[in-house]
Amino acid sequence: MGRLLERLGAPFRLPEWSALSLIEAPSYVDQAHQAYVDAGAEIITTNSYALVPHMLGEARFAAEGQELAHRAGRIAREVANRAGRTVLVAGSLPPVFESYRPQNYIREEAPLVLKTLIAGLEPFVDLWLIETQSSTTEALTALALARETGKPVFVSYTLHDEEGRTGPPQLRSDEPVGEAVAATIAAGADAILFNCSQPEVMGAAIAIAREVIDSSSHPETGLGVYANAFVPEPPSDEPYPGISEIRADLDPPHYVKWVQRWVDGGATIVGGCCGIGPEHIAEISRSRAG
Repeated sequence: MGRLLERLGAPFRLPEWSALSLIEAPSYVDQAHQAYVDAGAEIITTNSYALVPHMLGEARFAAEGQELAHRAGRIAREVANRAGRTVLVAGSLPPVFESYRPQNYIREEAPLVLKTLIAGLEPFVDLWLIETQSSTTEALTALALARETGKPVFVSYTLHDEEGRTGPPQLRSDEPVGEAVAATIAAGADAILFNCSQPEVMGAAIAIAREVIDSSSHPETGLGVYANAFVPEPPSDEPYPGISEIRADLDPPHYVKWVQRWVDGGATIVGGCCGIGPEHIAEISRSRAG
């Protein structure tokens, strides 16, 4: 969402990131959602990823957080409703204390932020997408709160993908993928996904998750992937510096080859994260239709 908003010419800067358009020019958010629907998307995600205190500021979040979440949900719902076909709206529940930094998680403060987002989004969403989660601690806290609404809940984890890293796939908290998937299924997730990581690390995670799901008491649990297209970010405790470079080898024809591998490996939900635009979704849609 953020990268497409920037491409469209929407207001866009740090620290507000994709939230700035929601605040200053919400018509761009409508336009971005519409571009993905026109490309064939069957699920669109609310522009609520940046509606957290460390991006909006503590005071603005306290004063406007729920209202902005409500606006994000309403815009997505309006676009989905005029699609002329079934398009689901996923309510994005992001990392509360920065992406990729599980060490920053504060368990006792997270519920207030999450409840604010849930209250604003709930009237408009078909399901919850707890995304870019670096640890089961943060994910399962959000999952418990989202389940109280009675709507389906998808949980999506981000993986270690640093260049040169080897070994079995892990969450950015160093938790093994298999253990995380088992715990998340046991907590009641309707689908497990992996996102905001390099395509190269997704296949191994899908293979492990597929095995855990199939051997669980809930083999109907969905399994999905939506990778990013930017160069891996090195581990750092510093704030996110800005927009990363997009990989030249992840244009739509190349990205859809990864998608096919994930589907062949057992994924039932596929899409795109940072740097994956409507043109990629159109290529995926065409490939799945064929």
